[in-house]
Formats: sequence, structure tokens, C-alpha cells
Amino acid sequence: MNKKIEPEVVDGRRLRSERSKKAILDACGQLTEEGVLVPTAQVISDKAGVPIRSFFRHFPDMESLFIAVDNRLRTEYERIFIERVSQGTLAERVEHAVNIRAESNEVNKNMLRSTKAQLWRYEALQANYARNQKGLRKDFDKRVPELRELDRDTREMIDAVSSYEMWFRLRYHQKLSITKSSKMIKELILNLIEGS
Repeated sequence: MNKKIEPEVVDGRRLRSERSKKAILDACGQLTEEGVLVPTAQVISDKAGVPIRSFFRHFPDMESLFIAVDNRLRTEYERIFIERVSQGTLAERVEHAVNIRAESNEVNKNMLRSTKAQLWRYEALQANYARNQKGLRKDFDKRVPELRELDRDTREMIDAVSSYEMWFRLRYHQKLSITKSSKMIKELILNLIEGS
């Protein structure tokens, strides 16, 4: 004879399960912010205070975890771009677009570094990164519609100049300030637009 499970027992289990899942996602974010760019399932479980079994019950592999983290952060990440409009002269609009991109790069620097460190390994990260790159390009085109009129090579150069990879080089390899890095990228973009 099967024993009937009371609703409050089921609800209690569900709540514990939801708390565990949230703790895992929180721990992953905290570790990344602390500079642990390639955390393992065990390290995340330990930080979350949940057994490794619980981790794999919620996330059968690291890719499923990355998808959940991306879904959780996407709205916050996109808000930086959605809520601000660029207006003014070409130079002012380019500057504004570059400053928004710079803010996003700085706010999300460890998440971006973590993604880049693991990009070769996980298809989910590759797909997320490609989607974000496409969105960043569309955002720049919306703020600076003149970019749509450029020849393909010039437009690709502007993508390269405004990329996270360029930002990372200026900020962390060349040790330039946020202001100096933004100014340099803005000037390069304007030179490319005006020289085309």
C-alpha cells in the first residue's frame, strides 16, 4: 500500500529545492564577483552550502548552470542599454554609446572575463556571447545610424574597436583609466566614420 504524501510535505520539499537552487545561483555569482573565474561544481556547492548531489539535481552539467545564470542576469544587463537614449551631434552620440558600453564592461567585467575564459569549452556560453555581440552591434547602430551607411570593412573595424576585447586590452594590459580608454575608443570610431 502506497503512503499518501501530505501537501505540506510536498510544499516543504519544493521550498527547500527552490532555496537550494537560488543558493547555487547566488554562490556562482558571488564567486565570479570575487574573481573565481572558472568555479567548479564542488566549489559552487561549498559556497552555496548545499551537497554536490543537490547541485547536480538542479543542474545536470555546467552548461545548464550557465544558461540559468544568463537568464537571471540578462534583464539587469540589458537595462543599462534600454533605459538610455543617445542624442546630439555625431560626436556626442558616439561618446554616449561608448560610455554606455564602457559602463557595461566595467559592471560586468568579471562575468565577461569568466565567459571568455570558458568560451572554448561550452556551446551555451558561445551562443550567449554571440547573441550579446549581435545585440551590442544593433544597439550601436541604433544610437549612431550613420554606421549603417559605412562599407562593410569600416563597420567591422568599428565593431573591433568598440569590443570588450579592445576594452580589456586598454584597461588591463595597457593600464589606462576608464576615461582615457573611452576617449581613445571614441576618437578611433570618429576617425573611422569620418575617413570612410
